[in-house]
Amino acid sequence: MEAHRAADRTAATPPLPPLRDPDGSARAWADEAIRRLEADTRRSADTHLHAVPLPATWGVDLYLKDESTHRTGSLKHRLARSLFLFGLVNGWIREGTVVVEASSGSTAVSEAYFARLIGVPFIAVMTRGTSREKIALIEQYGGRCHFVDAAGEVYGEAARLAKECGGHYLDQFTYAERATDWRGNNNIAETIFAQLEVERHPVPRWIVVGAGTGGTSTTIGRYVRYRRFATRLAVVDPERSAFYPSWETGQAADGGASRIEGIGRPRLEPSFNPAIVDLMVPVPDGASVAAMRDFKQRFGFDAGPSTGTNLWGVWQLIAEMVAAGERGSVVTLMCDGGSRYANSYGNDAWLAENGLDPAPYAGILEEFFATGRWPERA
Repeated sequence: MEAHRAADRTAATPPLPPLRDPDGSARAWADEAIRRLEADTRRSADTHLHAVPLPATWGVDLYLKDESTHRTGSLKHRLARSLFLFGLVNGWIREGTVVVEASSGSTAVSEAYFARLIGVPFIAVMTRGTSREKIALIEQYGGRCHFVDAAGEVYGEAARLAKECGGHYLDQFTYAERATDWRGNNNIAETIFAQLEVERHPVPRWIVVGAGTGGTSTTIGRYVRYRRFATRLAVVDPERSAFYPSWETGQAADGGASRIEGIGRPRLEPSFNPAIVDLMVPVPDGASVAAMRDFKQRFGFDAGPSTGTNLWGVWQLIAEMVAAGERGSVVTLMCDGGSRYANSYGNDAWLAENGLDPAPYAGILEEFFATGRWPERA
């Protein structure tokens, strides 16, 4: 009898209604956009981790993560992909959505590439001083450049444009740290440690990076802590930036317009987490240019100015390791290539016009490489 009653109950249960997507065409478009982003990633091998030859007597190995080999030529390729995926899975980017970004250049180049890949319009808001080479790349990928006079104006103008056209403001300075999965999923920190696995010092003593949004330093800092590595995180910062004084005092500080493209900001950005930074190194702008130029002459790497900022901090940390007799490894990033700055940081007349003099710092580098010691006057 109970069996019959159970059968009756089953028979009386109405079938589930068919799955309905209230906006099937929009969901199908987003699925195809995400597929294109994923396919683009699968077609790309990871960026190289170059061993930079240093004197064997120093006992220190330096590795350069060459982010200039991405399709769009910079570290920001990773961030742009993450921001587009974040916008798609949140339903913020749909077919025909005008995508807007506030950028100092490289992020916008990468975002223009991904916008074209999924077929949406893209507008980059940037200062008039952005290098002509970057502007040409943005336009080459189908993006449109919208200029403002001061670095602090990019945020509000990007938000205004997005609202005006019913578009989506990617807002890298807010979302960089949350759009990237810091636990792994092929983020830059995970790939660095995977590439170091068979080196003689697979867990680096230091990883040295700059900060633009703060997303890269935050991702690396979180990953190192999550995996319980002994690695320390150093962030280098150019003149006028708000990051270093904010870290030093523990209070959000105001800064000015950075003269080193791609890093340094006039305010403490939401994506920068100073609590997980072990050391910050303020770097004179002339020193960034000197280190960039010296690196090309000495080792053959044609890097941009933010890589020069990284290196100025790297050489000081390596000098400290050599002085202490400490053996180990250091990792830094080649953020982009020097060809993007041929008419600016590669041009002596432009440097003089902008008050940047690398000459005093070139001698410091010569002394360091001759002795392994960091000069006290530096």
